[in-house]
Amino acid sequence: MSIIENEKIILREFCLEDAESMYLLNNDPEVLKHTGDLPFKSLTEAKEFLLNYNAYQSSGMGRWAVIRRSDKAFVGWCGLKKHKSGMVDLGYRLMRSYWGNGYATMASQLSLEYAFSSLKLEEVLARAHIDNIASHRVAEKSGFSFWKETEVEGLGKAKIYKIKSEDWHKKRGLS
Repeated sequence: MSIIENEKIILREFCLEDAESMYLLNNDPEVLKHTGDLPFKSLTEAKEFLLNYNAYQSSGMGRWAVIRRSDKAFVGWCGLKKHKSGMVDLGYRLMRSYWGNGYATMASQLSLEYAFSSLKLEEVLARAHIDNIASHRVAEKSGFSFWKETEVEGLGKAKIYKIKSEDWHKKRGLS
């Protein structure tokens, strides 16, 4: 199911057909370098992850597959995660072959549009390992402002960015 799209990419809910791409994505050491996540042990484990992914139902949001419109290629994922504390963060992970083409920023901006226009969220955070310079740039290009540095469970030392709904709307001339 498509969530939001532009002329280049579509953000849609995960489906079982994404299993092989998710397996490959999460088994690239460069992709996982700053995430604190472990790779899937098998294609079966990736399928199980997708079958058990219930964020869409439990919180009305989630991480979404990023699909290139021109050829329907799986670029990676991006989206919103609601934590037990109530905090919502924006995260993404792209296949290395798509790095440096603007997809992360584009997908992040679409996710924020959905967060603030459709879900009516008040604030979204972005968190990136202190050494993940590319992710810091994506956060800034997407409209986030640096908030603080702190330890994040599973991630280590990280920079935390935030954007408020009213700031997002102002930057787009929508307020």
